[in-house]
Amino acid sequence: MAYSDKVMDHFMHPRNVGKIENPDGVGKVGNPVCGDVMAIYIKVKDNIIVDIKFETFGCGAAIATSSMATELVKGKSIEEALKISNTVVAEKLDGLPANKLHCSLLAEQGIKAAIEDYKLRSPNVKAQSSKRE
Repeated sequence: MAYSDKVMDHFMHPRNVGKIENPDGVGKVGNPVCGDVMAIYIKVKDNIIVDIKFETFGCGAAIATSSMATELVKGKSIEEALKISNTVVAEKLDGLPANKLHCSLLAEQGIKAAIEDYKLRSPNVKAQSSKRE
């Protein structure tokens, strides 16, 4: 399967690239098998993700899935953002080759890790997810 036009667009013109200074949450994930590493930064106000940025070191699919995931999450509540799965990210990109689906999973995990970090940092937010061990 070749990359879709949407994957190529998000790879060539990624949205929300960069780092947020003083973020409310940071999620860092990586896949040692393929070498892709993502950092997702979020800014939250009144339970809404008002800004989100990413830094990804990896293949084109990793960059495209990071870009699409940030687009899907921006402006959403924490609860809505937690419902965005790797399957949704891949579908919004008009699919990914089977050997690149793990990239969409990394994007999902990065968002969830950033939200978990936000909950740990925020004394007024009840941590609803399990503690990391």
